[in-house]
Amino acid sequence: MSTCAAPGGLLLSTDWDKRSLRTTLGRFATGVTIVTTRGPDGSCIGLTVNSFSALSLDPPLVLWSLGKSQGSLEAFRNCSQFAINVLSESQIALSQRFSSPIADRFAGVEFACSDDGIPLIGGCAAYFLCNSYQHMELGDHLLFVGQVERLGMTRDRALLFHDGAYGIPASHPEWRPQSPSVS
Repeated sequence: MSTCAAPGGLLLSTDWDKRSLRTTLGRFATGVTIVTTRGPDGSCIGLTVNSFSALSLDPPLVLWSLGKSQGSLEAFRNCSQFAINVLSESQIALSQRFSSPIADRFAGVEFACSDDGIPLIGGCAAYFLCNSYQHMELGDHLLFVGQVERLGMTRDRALLFHDGAYGIPASHPEWRPQSPSVS
């Protein structure tokens, strides 16, 4: 086993397994999204994703990833558009529903469709409607890059996920907003 010291005396080890990697990655707080598209037969497809991230402002690109063993992989690999639905703090049940193996995840769920038929889930904190820009295989996942074509947001706070639990954003007591500069 090889280790090196990090600040505070923490030892960084090269002797770790997938479970400790997953647990350590869980220390990074993420938002919770449901990525949606249409299947080749016109069916609504969606799943919970927390690997969503901004990638570029010019052009406006976002990314997310999906495990190669997921049943919806081919639908997303072949779609021309998808939507990122950023869940609000009141949507834990939707997050759990869209990460479960039920057949029709959209049954009883409030949603509307974009002009191109992509499902947009009601009550979300933000939305990104994207054209598929690129995808690539990396390890045991496919990385999807989307070019943002339309977006929108509400005043609702986003749902967070950290250390295997859901959370809500709160301002840190030491954070002070900067005063606008006076010219």
